[in-house]
Formats: sequence, C-alpha cells, structure tokens
Amino acid sequence: MKIKAYIIIFGLLTFSWSCQEETMPIDVSSEDYHQVVDKVTEVMVHDIFSPPVASRIYVYPNIAAYETLNQNSKTYKSLANQLNGLKDITPEKVNINKNLRLAALIAYLNVAKELVFSKERITSYRDSLYAIWETKNLDEYNNAKGYGLAISEQIISWMQDDKYAETRTMPDYNIYTDDPSQWEPTPPAYMKGIEPHWNKLRPFVLDSASQFKPKPHPKFSLEEGSEFYQELMEVYNTTYAIRKKGDDSEEIEIARFWDCNPFVSVNKGHFMFAEKKITPGAHWIGICKIACKQTNADFEKTVYAYTKTSIAIADAFISCWDEKYRSNLIRPETLINKYIDTEWTPILQTPPFPEYTSGHSVVSGASSEVLTEIFSDNFGFDDTTELPYGLPMRSFKSFRLAAKEAATSRLYGSIHYRAAIDTGLEQGIKLGNFVNNSLILLR
Repeated sequence: MKIKAYIIIFGLLTFSWSCQEETMPIDVSSEDYHQVVDKVTEVMVHDIFSPPVASRIYVYPNIAAYETLNQNSKTYKSLANQLNGLKDITPEKVNINKNLRLAALIAYLNVAKELVFSKERITSYRDSLYAIWETKNLDEYNNAKGYGLAISEQIISWMQDDKYAETRTMPDYNIYTDDPSQWEPTPPAYMKGIEPHWNKLRPFVLDSASQFKPKPHPKFSLEEGSEFYQELMEVYNTTYAIRKKGDDSEEIEIARFWDCNPFVSVNKGHFMFAEKKITPGAHWIGICKIACKQTNADFEKTVYAYTKTSIAIADAFISCWDEKYRSNLIRPETLINKYIDTEWTPILQTPPFPEYTSGHSVVSGASSEVLTEIFSDNFGFDDTTELPYGLPMRSFKSFRLAAKEAATSRLYGSIHYRAAIDTGLEQGIKLGNFVNNSLILLR
C-alpha cells in the first residue's frame, strides 16, 4: 500500500511539474528580434534582390512589428497618420495578458514571407519558432499570434497599395539612344538597368520622390579641362594609383568593404554566376544591429531603431532612383573604355543602373543621420557586418564618418564620379534629417 501511495504522489507531482512547464511564460528578447532580421537578410541574399527592392523587404516587416508593439505604448507613438497612406490601425483591444513582444515577432515574419521569393525559407523558420512557443505556453502563444496577425494583415493591405506591383508590368529601360552622355549596360553581364520605375513607388515620409532632387551633375563634356572630363580622369588616374599600391592597399580594402553589389557576376569557364552579397541597405541594417547590441537596447528600442533606419533607407532609394533615371548618366567604365583606354577595368564591378547620384552615398547619408539621432554623435563601433562575406572588420568613430567612407569607397572602386559621391551624400543627409524631423515616435 505504501508503494502504491508513493507512486500516486510521484505521479501527481510529475503531472504538476509538467503543467508548470506547459504554462511557462514565453520570454522574448532583443536577440530574438536580431535573429529574425538576420534570417530575412539571409533569404534576401539567397534570392539576389536588387538594392531598392531589398529596402522594401526590410521596411514593411519592421513597421508591422513596431505597430504591434506600440498601439498603446507610453514611450513610442504609432506611425499611423505619420507615414503616407497609413491610416489608424484598428487592432482588437490590448489586454495586459498579451505578450506584445511575441506578437511583434509574429507580425514581422507574417509580412516578411509576403516579400521574398523563397517563402518556404521564411515559413519553415517561422514554423520552427511556432512549435517552440506552442510547447512553452499555448494560450499565451495563441493570444499573441492572433494580435500579431491582425496588425500585420493591415500593414500588408497598406503595403499592397504602394505601386510596387504596378511597376512589375512597366517596360524595361530603353537603352537605344544617340546621346553619348546616356547610360549603357556595362561588363561583364551587360544587364539591363534595374528598377527604372522605382520613383513611382509611394514614399514613406517624403512628399514625393523628387523632394530632395539634387543639383545637376557637371555638364557632360569630353573636352580636356571641362569639369566633367576632369572628374572622368580622376576616376581613371585614381584607379591606377591604387593598383600601384597593390591588392592590400587600404583603398582597395575600403572599396571591397562597402561594395554591397548583389549583382557581381563571376565567370568560370563557360559559366557565369552571381556572387552572394548584401545590399547597401542591408549593410546599414547590420550597423543598426551592432549599435543596438552595443548599447544593450531593450526589445522596444531595438524595434524602434530598425524601423526608423529602414524607413530612411527605403525613402533614400526612392529619392536616389528618381535622380538616376532622370539624369541617366553614363558610367566611368563605358567612357574610359571608349575614349581613353580599352584595357582599363574598374576595381569593383560596375552595378547595372545609371551613375548619378551614388546610391551608397545617399543611403549612407540618410542612415547615418537617423542612427546618430537614436544613439548620439561620436558613437564609436566596430563594423563586423561583412565578416560572413569574408571581409575584415573596420572601426569607426561615428556613423557620419562611416557614411563618409562609404561614399568615398565609390571613387576607390572606380564606379562613380566625384559629383555623384559628394552630392549623393548631401542628398542623403538632407533626407535623413527630414525623417528625423518629420517622424514623432517618442512621446
């Protein structure tokens, strides 16, 4: 009888412990958010998205997570009626039992899977997380899931009105022209110009794609002594000077570190394939992650930082691409090969779109201003973003100095003239400050 009693008591205790395990709270940390962002970056690199399209893939999931967290926050304000076309969010009533952090992760993944080609990679990752959360606390998971999906579906509905779908059916860029200043496809793949209609997308904060229209580039001229010719020769001469220093020169290290060209083509015999790389926007998203981790930012501030940075990046691409296909300027590689040196090659592979202004300069200027506003000026950090792609860490004393180096890297890489670099950085800084001044996110 005593043995039976012990067995019954042991069974009851085991059942009690099992129930306690099943109702364990689901703890969600900043690291969990970094991991879902990293997963989306991984899928984007796999799918080889262009820099503008990649910026769109970052921004909407972050907004969904941010809105899920902040419908009734005492610290952060909703983005509704602050972003173009985003009206009041109408979620179910938030009660104190909802795990908003968990709901934010669910909202992020629900939007992200709608934006990539390899949806199964996102859904498989999501389902693995769902299984863990269900096991920990089914009721808490279900409540969070219902709330996160309710918010994210409203973000998806708003997203679908941004004109992206319409641009998929618009004509390709017409490369046939007699104007010697106009862009032409470049070696080795001679790809058509990507996203010629990106300026038709609805901006997030900007009044229009042309709000920060830069000053015109120097007048096209191949006459010696003209400003344009001097800029062309600066690219040509800088390339030779750098190559004389060897492959281990700092200029080449800087050029490669900030390359971020997902369209780099590698030739192996009769085969050509793309080298997997992140985009300029992804690099700055990586810097945002570094800043969040360095400051031990909590979950809410981490989502805030990613969201504001991704909004600046997305509008920067809309602004920059508006100018690229307006000025439609020819790349240095084309002119140098035609008129100066048929054997000359750039240090970096020229990206497949017009030259002016420099996309990396605009995006870096905008990102650096937003990150400076969030984390302060003179914020020193070690940029490890490119380590997974075989490039060493670089250290910076501030976001603005990192942006300046990113812009200068385009000259070191032989892919931009000086005006596109300097004017592009100025364009991005103005845009970043506009985002800072326009969005009121802190109460």
